[in-house]
Amino acid sequence: MHEMSIAEMLLNIVLNEAHSHSISMIEKILVQIGEMAAVNSEALKFCFSVISKDTIAENAILDIEIVPIVARCQKCGLIFQVENFSFKCPDCDIITNDWISGREITVVSIEGIKD
Repeated sequence: MHEMSIAEMLLNIVLNEAHSHSISMIEKILVQIGEMAAVNSEALKFCFSVISKDTIAENAILDIEIVPIVARCQKCGLIFQVENFSFKCPDCDIITNDWISGREITVVSIEGIKD
């Protein structure tokens, strides 16, 4: 289960950011996770709730947005959303490996109470 290591990484990021902005209690964290990152959202939320105990993020809501896989055809330049993990361009049938999104794990925002 790699969700625990991702939860640990997220907790470190939000605690560091909270500290640098004098936030004493984290209430909500918005995270974008690419579809290709293969992260189970419910498992990540559970892992985060376990490791955030006794921290300023203990009761924070972890809001997860799934980012679709978007690719660009290397032949015709078409930008398209990948469906069913088929990386074939819908216009020219060329398989592409030029991904624009879908692999990221990004902390978008942290909401909390300042000291």
